[in-house]
Amino acid sequence: MKRRTFLGGIAGSVAASSIVRAAPQRKRLAVVTTEWRYYSHAWHMAERFLTGYPLKGGWHDSPFEVVGAYVDQTPENDLSRDRSQEFGFPIYPTIAETLRCGGRQLAVDAVLIIGEHGDYPNNEFGQKAYPRYEFFQQVVDVFKKDGQTAPIFNDKHLSWKWAWAKEMVDTSKEMDFPFLAGSSLPVTWRMPSIDMPYEAEVDEVMSIAMGGVDSYDFHALETIQCMAERRQGGETGVAWVQALRGDAVWQAMNAGNFDRGGWNPELFHACLCRSQTLAQPDTGNHRYPTTKQMQEWVSTPIAYRFQYNDGLKATMLLMNGLVGDFTFAAKLKNESTPLSTLFYLPPNPNVVYSAALMSKAEETFRTGRAAYPVERTLLTSGLVEAGCQSLGKGQKRLDTPYLDVKYTAPRASQFWQS
Repeated sequence: MKRRTFLGGIAGSVAASSIVRAAPQRKRLAVVTTEWRYYSHAWHMAERFLTGYPLKGGWHDSPFEVVGAYVDQTPENDLSRDRSQEFGFPIYPTIAETLRCGGRQLAVDAVLIIGEHGDYPNNEFGQKAYPRYEFFQQVVDVFKKDGQTAPIFNDKHLSWKWAWAKEMVDTSKEMDFPFLAGSSLPVTWRMPSIDMPYEAEVDEVMSIAMGGVDSYDFHALETIQCMAERRQGGETGVAWVQALRGDAVWQAMNAGNFDRGGWNPELFHACLCRSQTLAQPDTGNHRYPTTKQMQEWVSTPIAYRFQYNDGLKATMLLMNGLVGDFTFAAKLKNESTPLSTLFYLPPNPNVVYSAALMSKAEETFRTGRAAYPVERTLLTSGLVEAGCQSLGKGQKRLDTPYLDVKYTAPRASQFWQS
């Protein structure tokens, strides 16, 4: 081998080695959150971009780096300062400075908005006035002033007020930036691992869950919506909503079907049979509870009954004391047995369901396309508001012509299966 060829080979090998060893430059992420403490949603979600998360049997390091954060409130158990020091990102006093990283122009490739937890007032219907809309507006103000945009993920429902939620989606369309939002329930594992058959003809759907109104009702509604949206004809919106509390729920259960003011008992049965946390009597083993036991264990049941514009019937039940998980069931036309599944939530502190959700946020940031339609969360945001207002107005049925949200769900399933 000639000397020139030999040296050229060495140089080429060194260059190739350098290329292999060089770490790819990570894109820049801004975090805007109400608070950052143990078990908060910032802890659940923002930290996935600091430390990575398990994905398909391996550990996934995000291609996005947190380069700045805005933290609205700092309780005594605040973690944001510790995380800032540990991972080397600054905490800025304003949202605008966070997005510009202290400079004069937008300096990030994506924005993660987390408006959950913290000390905020309730409105007259008991909804917590989390500043998700205000955070979004401040982010958009930077976009407008700087003449640039970036993808946004908004945790949970868009706003406690329908008009603001609608404005957020409309703004993202007008300014043409990717916008994703919602709950981890649609993307976590399912047991069994099934989806609503695409273009299925569906008569009635139900979710039974735990938790309170203006909080876990949103998760249960997204459980319903991510399945219902796959039905024949796509999403058409919701015509009316009625919320029930206490004895009215038990009366509805005795009604026997949806048209008489209740729901399909077969769907209720199927949901309970999928639960892994079904309550039991003292010293009891796995037994199906009696109606009397349910009434003893559930002190304040909540039900949202609603009907879609195309006639699909739906019921969301919060049954604290009876279950501690989220299940779903549907009555499909010409099928004798309900389709049913458990939406599986791994326990604390690993809470891998938040990793499933952040994988969708990351997909949106990386591709510049929303992983699934934000209209899903727009509709469920409106359903939460309507449910809370129905309860506050004496459990009246409320017509919701404004919830005429129409969209087509992606054919491919969006939940984790491996």
